[in-house]
Order: sequence, then C-alpha cells, then structure tokens
Amino acid sequence: MATRTVTTGPETRGQPSALAAVQRFIAGPVPHAILLAGPAAVGKTTLARDLARGLLCRAPEGDVRPCGECRGCRQVGSGNHPDLHQLAPEGPGGQIGIGRVRELAIEMALMPVEGGVRVALIEAAHRLNEDAQNAMLKLLEEPPPGVVIVLCADEEERLLDTVRSRCVRVRLGLVQTRDVERLLGDLGLGDPPTAARLARIAGGRPGLAVAYARAPEAALARAEIARRVLDLLPMGRSARLAAVRDLSSQAAAVLEALERVATDAPPSDPGGRTAGGPARRRARAPMSVATTEDDDGPAVSSRSPASERRRAAAWLVEVWRDVLRDLALVQAGTLTLVRDTGLLDDLVAIAPQLSPETIGAFVVEIDAALERLDASVSPELLLDALVLAAPRPGVVA
Repeated sequence: MATRTVTTGPETRGQPSALAAVQRFIAGPVPHAILLAGPAAVGKTTLARDLARGLLCRAPEGDVRPCGECRGCRQVGSGNHPDLHQLAPEGPGGQIGIGRVRELAIEMALMPVEGGVRVALIEAAHRLNEDAQNAMLKLLEEPPPGVVIVLCADEEERLLDTVRSRCVRVRLGLVQTRDVERLLGDLGLGDPPTAARLARIAGGRPGLAVAYARAPEAALARAEIARRVLDLLPMGRSARLAAVRDLSSQAAAVLEALERVATDAPPSDPGGRTAGGPARRRARAPMSVATTEDDDGPAVSSRSPASERRRAAAWLVEVWRDVLRDLALVQAGTLTLVRDTGLLDDLVAIAPQLSPETIGAFVVEIDAALERLDASVSPELLLDALVLAAPRPGVVA
C-alpha cells in the first residue's frame, strides 16, 4: 500500500469551479445534501473527501480548511473518522442495497462523536438500487440535525428525480492533461514521459491515470488491446469473432488490475476508493477471467457474473472508441491531439484506407452499443455484432 503524504489544503486538482463551491460550503452554511456529478474517475470522491475534511477539520477559525495536519484531517485521510460514514457498491452486482442505506440512517441519527457534524459519503450513488434510493429519499427529506449527505454519481440520470431535487448539485468535468501530469508527478507515480503518456490515455480522468500508474501491467495491456483493435479491421468474420472474445478476456483482466489498485490505494489518493463505515474496505468479488475454448476461440468464462462481463465489455468498447477518435484526428491532420502516441505509426498507415464518414458512422454504433450494455443486453452478443459491423479497410480515392 502506498504511503500517504500530508497535504495542506484540498487535494482536488483541475476542478476550480467545483472546488470553489465546496470551499463555500466549508465556510458555511453547508447544504444538508450535495450531489457531486460528472464522468467516472474525474475526482468526485476526492472532492467529497476534501469537503469532509474541511467540515471535520479542527484548525482554528480563520485558518485554511482542510488544513491537512490536524487530527480530524488525518482521521478522514485514513478513513477512520468516527463522524465520517461511507458507502460504496459491493458484491458481484456492484449495487448499494436498501439494507446498507437503513444502516446508514441509524448511524446518522446518533450524536456526533467529535461534537461537530456527521458526514455521509455515498460513492457511485448511481448504483443505489430503486429500493435503496427510496430509503435514501427519506433520509434526505428528514435529515437529522448536523448531518451532511454527499452523493457522488457518474450517471446522475439514474437517480430518482426526487433524490436529485433534494440535493445541491455540483458538476465536475474532465481535467486538463497538464493537471493530470502534475498530479502524477506530485504523487511520485512516474517520470515526466510516463506521466505525460498516462495522462493522455486517461482522457481527462485523473483517477484512471493514477490507477494505470499504480498498475503498469494494466497500462501495458491496454496498449496491446488498442493495437489489436486496429489489427482486427482487415480480418475475416471468423477471425474477428475469435479476436474479440480474446480481447474481452484481456479487458476483464485489465479491469481487475485497475480495481485492485483502486481498492488498495489510501483513501486520500485521487482515484482511491473506500466504502462502508470508518476503517471498512469495499468487499469485491474477484473477477474471473478464465476462458473456455470452442470452435470460435477463447471467450470470457460464462461463470463470471453478468455485471462483470458487461463492465469488461464496456471498458473494451470505450478503448475501441478512443482508438477511432485517434484515427479521426490523424485523418484530420491533428496528430498532436492523438492520445495513444504509441499507435501513431499504425494509425497513420491505416487512416488513408477508411473514409471519415465510415469512421463517424461506426462511432455512432459504438455509442449505441454502450447504451445497450446499460440495458443488460448480452455483452458477448453485443461484441460479436459490433466486431462484425466494424469497417474493413480499403483504399479511399
């Protein structure tokens, strides 16, 4: 496990507007319910923890909060503050159930241990199931005195309108590449070239860049998967089907590595995750990436939970979209904006063989595929259909 360094002031990077809003909350008055919304891995949990540190900070009135040095800040940073209560998805389905929310409501009804406020931090609140959201709604409607509830959501549209309407919303966006580079450097997670490469492939998501830095084998595997996505374009139907099933197994292994380092990271790290009450880590079922052989080649084991297979498929499709984005940039002549520079020679070679219209049409299909995955469609069938619909190179006049 990485060693935590004491940081004075907030740890959030690259989110000036959101951070300014949180600093106003710390100065008071603070809303009883706050929704931090934005893409995955852009720093919502880190910002929520900055808010918790600021509210639970014991620095003298008028000093910068969070100070990062007092007992309260250190306890929040280690995940052991008695007045900070955290929930996150757990188990094979990656859900937050009604039982967890009811436990939280009981905990929040108690008096603060340190005499200040109680803070509830709900990570990935979009994973609250419907029953859990209804139970959360009761807590939002009648919060106990001195309670602040912070929900972090990648996909806020999955939350009930009644839940969202009772929260003050703060939006986070993608982070500038330079900010992500500086973050990796400050955390000692790579030399400048490595930090620059990881910041680019993370696409504005500092949590993802940190995870890749902590799991270099995952970064290498991601580069290999991106290269193989290009390699499958000239293949025939049966070869494509075999290749995409093998890629799905590789994607599952990469996700497992990324989630392992995210779960093991200190709570204060950007991208580090905790769940449950103080000092309680998220229980995650290990992801199976065992394969079985059939006439079409290897595939992700059917014994893997469906939710894990969908997430692996979604990750693979997102990498696929990133490759197509870079290919479109090469076609447009904007090579300096290409994220995966390790693929540049391959992209330059194949770009003349596909029209921009063809690439654009397939990106639309990829976006539609991601939406269908959310609707619980079979990830294996979706990947098969997608790989068969992928354009085949041919010299464009």
